[in-house]
Amino acid sequence: MTLIQESAPQDATSRPNGSAAAAILAAGIGSMALAILTIAADQSPALKALLTFYKPTGPLSGVTTTAVVAWVLAWFILDRLWFRRDVSLRNVNIVSIVLLVLSLLATFPPIGDLF
Repeated sequence: MTLIQESAPQDATSRPNGSAAAAILAAGIGSMALAILTIAADQSPALKALLTFYKPTGPLSGVTTTAVVAWVLAWFILDRLWFRRDVSLRNVNIVSIVLLVLSLLATFPPIGDLF
């Protein structure tokens, strides 16, 4: 499954969809980062202490801040790579939905506690 189509835009008025695809995929990456960090902070006391940016909220402050940074970084990098390209939105949407569903499932206690 390839995400980048090598074809040029069809006519002079069409615009490449790479920036939109970057935003969609970055959302999936950011949500997966949130799920992974949540599980990791629950399992590791050292990581829990490292991710405690604000003591009243505990590691949640670091988990969410780090996940937002991962989302913005993914969006920035993918946008720079795909800015002038046409990307297969079908494939990007499939990958993003899979990441979103997996991250949602991973944050529920019965599944998150398995790790």
